Amino acid sequence: MDPTFKVSIIAFEQALATAITGVMDLFRMAGVTWARIHDEQPRPRFEVTLATPDGGPCHCVNGVTLSAHCRWQDIPEPDLIIVPTIGGDIDQTLARNAALLPLLKQWHQEGRDLASNCTGAFLLAEAGILTDRQATTHWGYSELFSQRYPQVQLKPRQLITSDGNVFCAGGGMAWFDLGLFLVERYCGADTARTLARAFVMDMGRQSQAAYGNIHARRLHQDPTIAAIQDWFDQHLGESIGMDEIAEQFHLSPRTFKRRFRNATGDSPLAYLRKLRVEQARRLLEQTQLPLGRITEAVGYEDVSSFSRLFREETGMTPGAYRSRFHPEKHRS
Repeated sequence: MDPTFKVSIIAFEQALATAITGVMDLFRMAGVTWARIHDEQPRPRFEVTLATPDGGPCHCVNGVTLSAHCRWQDIPEPDLIIVPTIGGDIDQTLARNAALLPLLKQWHQEGRDLASNCTGAFLLAEAGILTDRQATTHWGYSELFSQRYPQVQLKPRQLITSDGNVFCAGGGMAWFDLGLFLVERYCGADTARTLARAFVMDMGRQSQAAYGNIHARRLHQDPTIAAIQDWFDQHLGESIGMDEIAEQFHLSPRTFKRRFRNATGDSPLAYLRKLRVEQARRLLEQTQLPLGRITEAVGYEDVSSFSRLFREETGMTPGAYRSRFHPEKHRS
């Protein structure tokens, strides 16, 4: 007889409803949907409960109200606790749910598995559980996360992180990647694969880099570096020498590199590479230009070298990226 595991979802006001109900569906249907499709006896593998601060309903950010099974402190001996996405204001949510933090610490000390989806990682970090651990969160909140929790080893490009018995998923709908990952952890690869097939979902996604951008790197107070960023925007297709840029903006090369990294978190060269990849992404999404023309338009000569760089930054080849994101590829 296959064992069953107890999963508890932590609900709070302004949580993202799909990050709760979707995960509950996945766990409750593991060992069930595939069996029903094949006229076999269902064997549920998980018992799933939804817990709120007082056992009352959870009012999600989309206006949906969810009924709870119990209070946070009455969760029945869970194997796994999952913190869903914060759909509302992050600061307000952290303040309103301060009573959750000692419970998270307690469960962690008891050796329970803990997982978060998207911005739910802020609650794990606020409780100190992610200190000196690898974690990920929504790419759009990675800079804020790093500022608040510098002791966390944030991996914003990764879709899933696993560090001991603490697991984090990236942005938005990454809850299904997290769910499948955890089903595989508890029940094995066969159960996870059949669940993914039953739900018509892809397994094995590893990166959220293709969905991010670098606009947040302009949120600094150095006007000279901001002017250099604007200059980069206007000259992406040109050969750009960093020493020449430093001289043009009346900085020594050493001062230029130091101030640029302090302002953006990247070296000038690394930032320029990311900026060029971002422009290439827009051209792949919005035009039918061949890859050779796009490579030239963003300041590179060798298509193979640029393709390798593109894959390093986004986790996808240029061709795969265009297939996924160009609207012409999705018309019937």
